[in-house]
Amino acid sequence: MQVKDLGEFGVIELLNRMVISQRTGPDNGAAFSFGLLVDSGDDTAVWETSKARELFTTDTMVEGVHFTRETTPWRDLGWKSIASNVSDVAAMGGLPTYALITLGLPPATEVNSLEELYTGMLELGNRFGVAFVGGDMVRSPVVFITVSLTGIMKDEPMLRTNARPGDLVAVTRDVGSSGAGLKLMQGFPVETGDTADYLRNCHRRPVPEVAAGQLLVKSGITTAMDVSDGLFDDLSKLTRASGVSARIRADQLPVHQHVRQRFPDDWLELALTGGEDYVLLFTGPKAGVDSTLTSLGEGAAVIGEIEEGEPGHVAVTTASGEEISLEAHGWDHFL
Repeated sequence: MQVKDLGEFGVIELLNRMVISQRTGPDNGAAFSFGLLVDSGDDTAVWETSKARELFTTDTMVEGVHFTRETTPWRDLGWKSIASNVSDVAAMGGLPTYALITLGLPPATEVNSLEELYTGMLELGNRFGVAFVGGDMVRSPVVFITVSLTGIMKDEPMLRTNARPGDLVAVTRDVGSSGAGLKLMQGFPVETGDTADYLRNCHRRPVPEVAAGQLLVKSGITTAMDVSDGLFDDLSKLTRASGVSARIRADQLPVHQHVRQRFPDDWLELALTGGEDYVLLFTGPKAGVDSTLTSLGEGAAVIGEIEEGEPGHVAVTTASGEEISLEAHGWDHFL
């Protein structure tokens, strides 16, 4: 069966049933005295608010730009479309709450493909307490998914603008695995084995760092962002926002052994420019960062420091201090 056979309202009814009946994740809003009054299916969702900080973010994934059906199955596409938004909330130190989904679909889209898409969304959403409360659907020549997500927190959010010279630069876990997974699927689509399975999964099903974001805020960290476009470019954005520069030490980058072994000549470039790892990049004074790292666990590492200098400039150096020139950079829609 295809979506044109059910029609718009039949598809909406199907998806409403799924998001309400299969909602099993934690109700993050309830802890802040938020009450969901009107669920998915009306003109708008409605909830009560209390004294808390609300977060709002949105992200779009477009077929042929962000994904292909050859590299990303429908179920994984659903997971990833929610993960990218939850990661934005995690980067502020918040908890995700409510999501609106806009779908662009070719009329010949199979209904079971759409159910797979929403199954992936629900798997990620239930894990982190996202309630799907409505959305929109349009005819489109290619598949696209726009997710609008709210979040909530009581503490001060972590920002890109608080980095200061002398701060250490750190990440919450290893980088480069998602980019390595994409490189593997594009160049070696039928490769099998533990390494191939691990790298593919890192690209298709990244896990946002919600718990790490909570820990960073509670540890007094005030500067963070998620790594979505590539570590090098995202650190450049952070330093530009803060009016500082930074230095990354290549030998300190946490890179998984599967990435190093499978791509021995490319692992550094993948770590710096691969993107879509959705780890948290953060900065802070040495004492605060060091104590935080002990709580974050395996993969978390200091990778450099913030310096005075041209805002947005990021230098990458070897252990001996020699600067490395990068030929590639992270993701940019218009380059």
